[in-house]
Amino acid sequence: MKQRLLPLYVVSVYAFLHVPLLILCAFSFNSSRFTVWESFSLVWYRAMWNDAALAEATWNSLLIAVVSTVIATAVGTLAAYGLWKKNARLLSGSLYLSLVTPEIITGIALLATFQWAFRYFQFQLGMHTVILAHVTFSIAYVLLVVMARLRTADPALEEAALDLGATEWQAFRLVTLPMLRPGIAAAALLAFTVSFDDYVITSLVAGVDSETLPMMLYAMARRGANPVVSAISTVILVGLGALILASERLQKS
Repeated sequence: MKQRLLPLYVVSVYAFLHVPLLILCAFSFNSSRFTVWESFSLVWYRAMWNDAALAEATWNSLLIAVVSTVIATAVGTLAAYGLWKKNARLLSGSLYLSLVTPEIITGIALLATFQWAFRYFQFQLGMHTVILAHVTFSIAYVLLVVMARLRTADPALEEAALDLGATEWQAFRLVTLPMLRPGIAAAALLAFTVSFDDYVITSLVAGVDSETLPMMLYAMARRGANPVVSAISTVILVGLGALILASERLQKS
């Protein structure tokens, strides 16, 4: 009896999670502005494509995500390698603190830090502060993914390279780094996803010239039902979903 109910339970859970997303995607193709189906139409996708403000916000989000991903991936990979070499379990365990800390607290802490720094440097909130904030929380994701990959690596391979006359840098670059490439790629995709999708922290540290796509979508949604929001959300859902699936595939390779 339990075995028969298990598939029903699984289907129910997945339906609870994904049916609202499917409804959102379906109504992005509705010609009506309201949640009453009239006919299939791409009018809201054309409106999305022709909106200059949306294009600017999308560009800001892409720029922030790409730059923060590159920095976080480089820093996080080297940090993971250092923790692996030193076997620092306490520092490795403290990484989870960054993941479980509420975003609102992280955002307020970063804002306070920036405001303190601005007393000594003539800077204002803008794209640079958003990028720094995204690097801060993306590093933890990169560290965890790369550390998981390092746990499957054989330290004897690097030691053999050193015994054969390679320097530490050559051993890392020619032996360890190729083993880490799938994990690094997966970490970069995950960092890009969480950066592009972030709203809470970004809204606290962004300036007037650094509005991102999630910030704009939230503002549009608060003004009432807007099918353009459904269209943009569908595009983001498909795009980020593909990145997450690619990340999972790379971690298993």
